[in-house]
Amino acid sequence: MSRTVYLDHAATTPMVPAALEAMTRQLAVVGNPSSLHASGRRARRVVEEAREQIAAAIGCRPGEIVFTSGGTEADNLAVKGITWARQGGESDRRLVLASAVEHHAVLDPLQWLVEAGEADLELLAVGDDGRLDLDRYAAALERDPRVVALVSVMWANNESGAVQPLAEVVRLAHEHGIPVHSDAVQALGVLPLDVAASGLDAVTITGHKVGGPVGVGALVVRREVGVTPLLHGGGQERDLRSGTLDVPAIAGFAAAVEQAVAQQAAHAARLADLRELLVRGLRAAVPDVVVNGPAEAFAADGSPLRLPGVVHASFPGCEGDSLLMLLDARGIECSTGSACSAGVPQASHVLLAMGREDDEARSSLRFSLGHTSTADDVAAVVAAIAPCVERARAARA
Repeated sequence: MSRTVYLDHAATTPMVPAALEAMTRQLAVVGNPSSLHASGRRARRVVEEAREQIAAAIGCRPGEIVFTSGGTEADNLAVKGITWARQGGESDRRLVLASAVEHHAVLDPLQWLVEAGEADLELLAVGDDGRLDLDRYAAALERDPRVVALVSVMWANNESGAVQPLAEVVRLAHEHGIPVHSDAVQALGVLPLDVAASGLDAVTITGHKVGGPVGVGALVVRREVGVTPLLHGGGQERDLRSGTLDVPAIAGFAAAVEQAVAQQAAHAARLADLRELLVRGLRAAVPDVVVNGPAEAFAADGSPLRLPGVVHASFPGCEGDSLLMLLDARGIECSTGSACSAGVPQASHVLLAMGREDDEARSSLRFSLGHTSTADDVAAVVAAIAPCVERARAARA
């Protein structure tokens, strides 16, 4: 192929011109936003205007936004910081409830807390569509709510695309006074996102999933929620995240968020059309393909059940890694549903939690569409998938 077909937007998406312009404008200007002189005050003004832009776009107060280096840091600050603050000397408040399909940016810090003897973890079951089992979640809460420090359930899954029933998650937790954190990295810009209306206590967002720069994100956390900082130093960001703020990245982040939210409805509709075209083409080319995640796009009440631009598919008889490389050789870039540990492919924990067998979990690819995706990109995948599947199956035989 003479061009690259990029279908890995859930991993990172190209910067949009508005974000690039906002960022490069600040790169040429000096100023530490913690300095008191004129250059410092100018830099501080850029940061605070960006904070206001993001707050207006996602429905929160500017003072609730804590800038971080990205989604991973924001998730760590939320799950560690809120858990530690909630314990407050009460050794029995050690349990964190998290869905079994969380991103590793949530699961790994929670596992670290467990291994350090600082918390207990219970993974909440999901159904075969990847959505939280609310009955089992309610039972886990009611078993002994006094020991629960935090609930963390992602807004939308990065692999299956499943959107979680957050309204019920929040309602049930708040009945017992338990705070709820949600990783909304995949939701921002493709689903309606209103932090205040959601009732969530803490929300993670990041820049590079919405056309902003890599290396900047935020934890949106209500001021009433106690958070123990991970970093100590200059006391920036409400003393929750010390460190000199990256003014150019924050300016680009704000520009990207503002544009993504303004264009969300039209963007989601376009992605949904491309997704339908891709799913139809995959099923025609590989009849035994299995498309994972919710079968329907919307619930009866109109609420979204899945992300509009993610297709997570299993190809029986294939190794996902082999299939990925065969597509890559044809200029088609996607991702597997697996994580690699020390170079050894492992089955996706998301698919295993959804009840898939190990072989099926290892045979999966994720195609994620974004703002640069076109019908020609979809056609390229559909044309390439059958011969690539045939070669991948022959290699495994």
